Amino acid sequence: MSAQDTQPTPWSLQDALVAMMVATSISDERIRTLELLSIERIVNHLPLFAAYDADRLQVISQTVFDLMEEEDGLDALFGLVRSSLPEKFFETAYALCCDVAAADGRLRESELRFLEETRYELTIDRLHGAAIERGARARHLVE
Repeated sequence: MSAQDTQPTPWSLQDALVAMMVATSISDERIRTLELLSIERIVNHLPLFAAYDADRLQVISQTVFDLMEEEDGLDALFGLVRSSLPEKFFETAYALCCDVAAADGRLRESELRFLEETRYELTIDRLHGAAIERGARARHLVE
């Protein structure tokens, strides 16, 4: 039985976005405090998450951790996300991933590879991807 089969109910739009943010955070195999704070801030402040049950964060995070331990876990994650996320939110998902990746002020090679895979899987064109990335970089600049 795969992790995809163990998901009892389909993810909500918000669950899929949280899953992508968590996956971004763990893409370098180290969860950083600034990235977790970024996810929490996003969930607590974006209107899209106004009715979201914050207790779901732990459930979705654990599901992502479990998926990433499987051989084809990343493919399974993207499959769950695409089946739960309306296409009009693909750029939103990518933007949130970029914000989480930029939260600690440093993009690691594994994070860059994950973002590249995300652009491919969510069919984000190069120009839109570059604009989204530039916005995240601008929001997370420090002196």
